[in-house]
Amino acid sequence: MEFNVRRLAADAGTFLSRAVQFTEEKFGQAEKTELDAHLETLLSRAESTKHWTEKIMKQTEVLLQPNPNVRVEEFLYEMLDKKVPMRANNHELLGECMIDSGHEFGPGTAYGSALIKCGETEKLLGSAEKELIQSSAINFLTPFRNFIEGDFKTILKERKLLQNKRLNLDAAKNRLKKARVADARSAELNSSPPLGEEYVAHFSYMLSFLHVRWLKAETELRIAQSEFDRQAEITRLLLEGISSTHAHHLRCLNDFVDAQAAYYAQCYQYMVNLQKQLGSFPSTFSNNNQQAGSSSASISVPTAQPAASLPAPPPSQTSPALNELRSTSGTRKARVLYDYDAASSSELSLLADEVITVSSVPGMDTDWLMGQRGNQKGKVPFTYLELLN
Repeated sequence: MEFNVRRLAADAGTFLSRAVQFTEEKFGQAEKTELDAHLETLLSRAESTKHWTEKIMKQTEVLLQPNPNVRVEEFLYEMLDKKVPMRANNHELLGECMIDSGHEFGPGTAYGSALIKCGETEKLLGSAEKELIQSSAINFLTPFRNFIEGDFKTILKERKLLQNKRLNLDAAKNRLKKARVADARSAELNSSPPLGEEYVAHFSYMLSFLHVRWLKAETELRIAQSEFDRQAEITRLLLEGISSTHAHHLRCLNDFVDAQAAYYAQCYQYMVNLQKQLGSFPSTFSNNNQQAGSSSASISVPTAQPAASLPAPPPSQTSPALNELRSTSGTRKARVLYDYDAASSSELSLLADEVITVSSVPGMDTDWLMGQRGNQKGKVPFTYLELLN
């Protein structure tokens, strides 16, 4: 108990002396040892690295998991050192919903079959997203977090020690300065000492004491200067390691980019495969539109269909109006049913629901008509069109 009280008293005294020293430095009433410019630059670089590392890490976590409640839950599990329970992500939940609805409507129907195919693809997208999150957490977030919680904490610890050594050095300089002033004054008095043998003896003892105090202050200053220089060198070596940290973070960034590229390429391939699977349904969609009697509503397919896999012509396209168009050189108005991207300069790109002028050119493939929109002209697949009266 006695040791604790003494320790507390010593710490309180140190705290008060530090507070007085900081206050005097703030108002320019005390000497302050400045760090060299290179060390200041390294300290500023370390602070900047810490600031942006935390910011990038936080935004990456938001990107990978937009739900803040889930992020808080995962953080609590991590703090409790427990495994995060497996849960379905949004893609997987949507996929399950689509699959269940597809079975409800009937896998034999066009709509039910399409829902099942879309649901399976959504589940694949969900699995790919989980792989991206896991890869990013291991190869990108974990090294960033290790720097914040490990290397930078060590830098802060050594920087705090350097600050204490700097304060000790300034205090030693101040004590030596006072001792030199007292020693100079004692030297002046020693040149003309007062009368009286007893007084002279006491006076001589005081002068000796002041000289010893001056020598002790010089010794303390040398020790404080040595400790400060050694701590400054340790801190400098740690701060120069920030360059290695940047190189390591660059490798982690490349891994993160590679993981994203693989994820998006995988998702793109899944969606292309899904579009190919749904390529057999446009004619059914067209029939549903006609049965509903909605001439203004249409379903837009967002990708270009190659000529070899054009959708089958709707029943209305086999009317005498189409035969009449082919047998004459006249023109007709046609409404575009689906988007179409031209595969060559001889073709004309189409947008769903727009109205263009079409005509039949002798010798042209039976699957194509000549379309015109203003000054633009080119071949168009007639299966993407609905002839208007």
